[in-house]
Amino acid sequence: MTSTPELIQRLRPGRTIEGMAAVLLSFDAEGRIDFASFTRHVAATAAAGLTPAVNMDTGYVHLLTASERRSVLAAASDLMAGRPFVAGAFIEGETGDPEALYAAEVEAIQSFGGTPILFQCTALKALPRPDLVALYRAVAARCPRVLAFELGDMFASFGEIYDLDTVAELMQIPSLVGMKHSSLRRDLEWERLALRDRARPDFKLYTGNDLAIDMVMYGSDYLLGLSTFAPDLFARRDAYWEAGDPRFYELNDVLQYLGMFAFRTPGPAYKHSAAQFLKLRGWIDCDEPHPQNARRPESDVAVLRELAVRMGVLA
Repeated sequence: MTSTPELIQRLRPGRTIEGMAAVLLSFDAEGRIDFASFTRHVAATAAAGLTPAVNMDTGYVHLLTASERRSVLAAASDLMAGRPFVAGAFIEGETGDPEALYAAEVEAIQSFGGTPILFQCTALKALPRPDLVALYRAVAARCPRVLAFELGDMFASFGEIYDLDTVAELMQIPSLVGMKHSSLRRDLEWERLALRDRARPDFKLYTGNDLAIDMVMYGSDYLLGLSTFAPDLFARRDAYWEAGDPRFYELNDVLQYLGMFAFRTPGPAYKHSAAQFLKLRGWIDCDEPHPQNARRPESDVAVLRELAVRMGVLA
């Protein structure tokens, strides 16, 4: 258990925070992908200074066909035009050798100019630890830069939070430059930060904890679904932290309130909340989620509107 004095010592004031946003994939009223709204949102995310991440959970990667994932990748690539973006390498449900499947995905992502992040899968979860690390090494050898993903099984049955020894081995893979950690547990993330500081200080730990977005105070960077609601405000919050501006805390509080509201049970419905919020802001044209995704009640819009007013993004 980490003590309070130890946590105070872990604080990293004045640090430059690297922010990524898992970009919401927009849909129209007929349930079709709205690529015009999606690309506007990718553009707004990049303009705010956050790195867009596509084909993530927020982009319904598990509900898209392989063809749809490629179309999303192509749209992001065309928009970013050589600027950095991240894309999920997702192979769950496919048959064949997992190393070959991941290799095909990362090669496709790189061909579009993206940095791959490896979603876990059932086949990966079944591997003995030495084989699992060997697979990561083999796939990473194909990439100048690649990211890993620890996903708690509360989010997906194929997800897994690795033991710390496994994380330590993964951190030693040279082209594996960072990891998104989504356990929703501060203690596990603090452990990984301490390990990172000892073993490989340049390794990036991206918090995926939408219920504890202040983990950036302790040295985490972030790749969040919540940041797709307001990449501009996340960027402002991050700048406040770097400047030592106390307005960081007030803005972080209201962003966290938005996260607590949007990520309540059922969790996957946060994507509908994101669509509702972005529609209120005028950033997308329709607030429909993917047809197979959980929905929020229409009454949520009034709460989201009040939060948007408090944030200063609606009058």
